[in-house]
Amino acid sequence: MWIGWVEFDILLGDVHSLKQKRSVIRPIIADLARRTEAAVAEVGAQDLHRRTMIGVSVVATHAGHVRDVLDQAERMLVDQHPEVTLLSARRGLRSSED
Repeated sequence: MWIGWVEFDILLGDVHSLKQKRSVIRPIIADLARRTEAAVAEVGAQDLHRRTMIGVSVVATHAGHVRDVLDQAERMLVDQHPEVTLLSARRGLRSSED
């Protein structure tokens, strides 16, 4: 079994409150979760209104499938959500036997 994750550090565009931030990131999280069938959540910078950290996690029997899903999530974030700027992506991959 393989476990993989990616944390996206994201700069939000014209956002002036935490309420506005939620209205921007909630559909992004739902879209990523629906299209990748991975676990997706806001995992950091909850108290900042123009920044967020979104985490995507996936478990699969093959490491290649885990990498494909994480790659797909990153492409979707960049290509389909021009309202945000991806500052960095930090990845991890671990075998259940580690």
